[in-house]
Amino acid sequence: MFWLQPFVAAFTGWFTTWIAIYMLFHPRNPKRFLGITIQGIFPKRQRQVAEKLGSVVAKELIHFSEIAAQLKDPEMLQGLNPTIEKHLDNFLQVKLKEKLPIISMFVGDGIMQKIKEGMMEEIALLLPEIISQYTDSLSERIDIEKMVTEKVSNFSSDKLEEILQSVMEKEFKFIEIIGGVLGFVIGLIQMGLSFL
Repeated sequence: MFWLQPFVAAFTGWFTTWIAIYMLFHPRNPKRFLGITIQGIFPKRQRQVAEKLGSVVAKELIHFSEIAAQLKDPEMLQGLNPTIEKHLDNFLQVKLKEKLPIISMFVGDGIMQKIKEGMMEEIALLLPEIISQYTDSLSERIDIEKMVTEKVSNFSSDKLEEILQSVMEKEFKFIEIIGGVLGFVIGLIQMGLSFL
């Protein structure tokens, strides 16, 4: 029985660590026990966690100005040209002729091509200005910090636990193992001291 002391201490170390991790998430709702209210740390402080996360995301991770810069990037805007050109071709060759059939009698394909080229040049000048106005308007209406805070605050306790467990599962297991190892070492030390 004496030799079991390190193993009992290892189990105690692992179990107390497991309980500590479990109590990060449980109980999800406040429970009264011996006159004390007990609730898991994350469910109890979900709003504060959400606010902190919202603040970090808005200040350190996602800046609307960076998103706007990406949207205004000339290369990105050029990537829209094939779609714009396709729509212009359809408009000039099909829709315009349907609405104004007389045009096809007086306007040849060469002139239509010139009209399309002129319109593409005008759109190339206009598009950055429109995108700029749009992103400026969005930046006034979109509050990233508030969006993240509200999303995280509205997570169910199950969802919050699922997310944190998926991110930190290996770390939680490692902490449990460390608890067992430390318990075993303490048990060995206790056993060694009892020999003195």
